[in-house]
Amino acid sequence: MVDYLVANRVAVITIGRPEARNAVDGAVATGIENAIDRMEADPECWAGILTGDGPVFCAGADLKAIASGHAAGLRTERGGFAGLVSRERAKPLIAAVDGPALAGGFEMVLACDLVVASRRAVFGLPEVKRSLVAAGGGLFRLPRTVGPKVAMELILTGDPIAAELAYELGLVNILVDPGEALEGARSLAARIVANAPHAVWASRSVAAQAMSEDDVTLWRLTADAFAKVGKTDDFVEGPRAFIEKRPAKWQGR
Repeated sequence: MVDYLVANRVAVITIGRPEARNAVDGAVATGIENAIDRMEADPECWAGILTGDGPVFCAGADLKAIASGHAAGLRTERGGFAGLVSRERAKPLIAAVDGPALAGGFEMVLACDLVVASRRAVFGLPEVKRSLVAAGGGLFRLPRTVGPKVAMELILTGDPIAAELAYELGLVNILVDPGEALEGARSLAARIVANAPHAVWASRSVAAQAMSEDDVTLWRLTADAFAKVGKTDDFVEGPRAFIEKRPAKWQGR
């Protein structure tokens, strides 16, 4: 149900239910959580990509599972819906979206740090059309991403938006041609893992809290992040490589 492959320090996590529009069932939720566990625990893996097999990124929750009384199985204790939306992690995760990302699928995208989308991608929270509530973080992550007025329109109408508009609104980092989302995400990941990993992870941690914490807290978190990175071997390697006019050789420790 979920494939996991690491190459060039980047893990690619692929939802593998194309026959069901990659809808999240219990196996997918567990599979994504396990994949993130592997990514976080692997010292040779510095970033990850989440994508879907086939023409749909993810259609959200498997409504058949919900209708049959198995809604609880679509969540994990640590990760929430899909094993992802409330999961704490250190390493950057990029969504590679090459088709519709709807309902819980869109909330999975919003839970990622960066988004690469093709022009055939669409994004939406259609829950109100089915007398449901978007319960995977979309109701607060979307306003933080695109602003309250635009988010309110998308949430209350349930209407989707195309990739081009999502890019203009700042929801998508990089827009690519159809079929190129995964390759675009790999290129973005390569730019990230070219940097000192502990500095990347510490910086991500502070930036991820920028919209939810006050400045006093954020100053403290920034100081803590700097102190933590200062204890690594790479903290010495960075300035040394700059002085010696050579590429840095990051060890990840």
